[in-house]
Amino acid sequence: MSQPPAPISLGTKVALAGVSCMCGQSVANPMDVMKIRLQIQGESVKAGGAVKYRGMVTGLATIVREEGVQGLYKGIKPALLREASYSALRMGLYEPIKEILGATDPSQTPLWLKIVAGGSAGALGGAIANPADLIKVRMQGDMARHGQTPRYSGLANAFSTIARQEGIFNGLYRGVGPTAFRGMLLTASQLPAYDHIKHSILNLHILPEGKPLHFLSSICAGFIAVGVTNPVDVVKTRIMNQAVARDGLGMSYRSPIQCFFTVVTTEGVRGLYKGFFPSWLRLGPHTVVTFLVMEQLRAWAGMRAI
Repeated sequence: MSQPPAPISLGTKVALAGVSCMCGQSVANPMDVMKIRLQIQGESVKAGGAVKYRGMVTGLATIVREEGVQGLYKGIKPALLREASYSALRMGLYEPIKEILGATDPSQTPLWLKIVAGGSAGALGGAIANPADLIKVRMQGDMARHGQTPRYSGLANAFSTIARQEGIFNGLYRGVGPTAFRGMLLTASQLPAYDHIKHSILNLHILPEGKPLHFLSSICAGFIAVGVTNPVDVVKTRIMNQAVARDGLGMSYRSPIQCFFTVVTTEGVRGLYKGFFPSWLRLGPHTVVTFLVMEQLRAWAGMRAI
């Protein structure tokens, strides 16, 4: 008689989630850089600067022309560190939290429970891993051309410089509120959307378990997640990227709420959706690759599909 599969540890679930998300980020980093540049461009335009990036395609071409192909992979090290911490936690803790809340049958779990589980996992992961996210934003937003000195020479230099000049909380944990809130919104939309859409299709016998189902569900989940999170992402990016005064406070925005209303007042509601298309082109492939890889890794580890 065959033995039942051994239970999978929480550490394994988090590790598999982290590897999957790192694969997704490796594919999506160029669009992530473009998204960051578009989101912070409004600040320079407001100050009287010229519009540098007029769209996704011309923006990518400008980055390659001025910074080389490596410009598209600025911030890749902190981005991967972020995926190995923040995304690993938010994706890896989703199912354990869902089970704590009473979920037993994935095909019959109510949507509200999935949303609560996703929001809880995302907020926790975002709060813990804020330093990696902050460094990623700053390094990807660095527009130094060939021959110019970048803002930070590397990942370790960024950590030490920010900690020394700005402190731990005012520096490395700057923007932790918007980061945790975005993590909550992202995971409360992306994971439950994938989970619910996938099991709805299975229950209706439209597609069987497999790669086509995973692909379709992840495309839908990525689009939903961008629509929900883009306004918070713009605020988070501006807060993290701004210059800091000697008192440790931001020189452009004193709080996320002020930043939100400043964007709406000076740029309109459309300002909150700057970088939407690059965000979708970034999160879409990121979500697809992440879920395809995760489902395969779970199968190889003897775990049931999401």
